[in-house]
Amino acid sequence: MKFEISNQAHLPTKFGDFWVKSFREFIPNQDTPLEHLVVYSKELGQTPLVRIHSECLTGDVFGSKKCDCGNELALAMQQIAQNKPDGGMLVYLRQEGRGIGLFNKINAYHLQDQGFDTVEANEKLGFPSDMRNYDIIKEIFKHFDITQINLLTNNPKKISALSPYAKVVRHSIITPTNPHNENYLTIKKQKMGHLL
Repeated sequence: MKFEISNQAHLPTKFGDFWVKSFREFIPNQDTPLEHLVVYSKELGQTPLVRIHSECLTGDVFGSKKCDCGNELALAMQQIAQNKPDGGMLVYLRQEGRGIGLFNKINAYHLQDQGFDTVEANEKLGFPSDMRNYDIIKEIFKHFDITQINLLTNNPKKISALSPYAKVVRHSIITPTNPHNENYLTIKKQKMGHLL
């Protein structure tokens, strides 16, 4: 795997004080590399609290109620900031729309407006339900010398994907539902096996 690591920079946030680095991942047969962000506590203990969060522009930035992404991001940042003494890390992976990209995600939204669920919409566009890849996590954990984590996730596939890189203990991350994301969360549970 070819990748580059940026310098470290200070990142004060509304959740607390953090440090940040970017990992630039070069994908074979893809012109533009993926630039992931790692936001972490100044001191990382033996078992940090970790959230692997895939980019969701509509939820994370614009506060979309169609998903739980923005709320999960905020809750994870709050919990990491408060996790003493081991601190933690949020890895922000540039894998918009479960890996199909922003353009295709909006097309999937259009299909959802017509009654398709999130899995059906992806498949109707010719994609699997989830195309995300977590290979860069191996390099991130190696860089930060992380061998065991408390992982904030409801996704069993994420647990399986990270287990070769660190000893994983799962912690659920549950945020409030609303009328716009109830079906989305039901599909996550029923079709994707999420632990909700």
